[in-house]
Amino acid sequence: QVFGCMQKEGLQVTILSTCPVADYKTQESTLTLPSPFLKALKTKEFKEHVCCPLLEQPNIVRDLPAAVLSYCQVWQIPAVLYQCYTDVIKLDTVTIEAFKPLLSSKTLKSLVKDAAESTKLLKKLLTTNEAHNNIYI
Repeated sequence: QVFGCMQKEGLQVTILSTCPVADYKTQESTLTLPSPFLKALKTKEFKEHVCCPLLEQPNIVRDLPAAVLSYCQVWQIPAVLYQCYTDVIKLDTVTIEAFKPLLSSKTLKSLVKDAAESTKLLKKLLTTNEAHNNIYI
């Protein structure tokens, strides 16, 4: 529905998603993997440099990120999915920091004014959110 009201000409989609490290398929032990870490998956039309290694087979992407990427592939829209594998259940600053290399990408560079300031704001936002989440503990 979102894509239905958007102009597809000149559109480029960037998808950010997280999932548990336990979902990552590899021959090595997931205990030795530095968590969090990023992997990318892109459509054939996406020609820019990706900021991390591509997702290897037999790994899969599920749910809304997979649906958006599939839609983009079918309609030939340049798109990239950055999947962050993390060992925490709730989103925290360490997991969000894993996405920081993406801020140097051509698409997202214009969104950032000051990286140091954004880190402070992010920590403040998450600290405020944690206070609301702990109200029933």
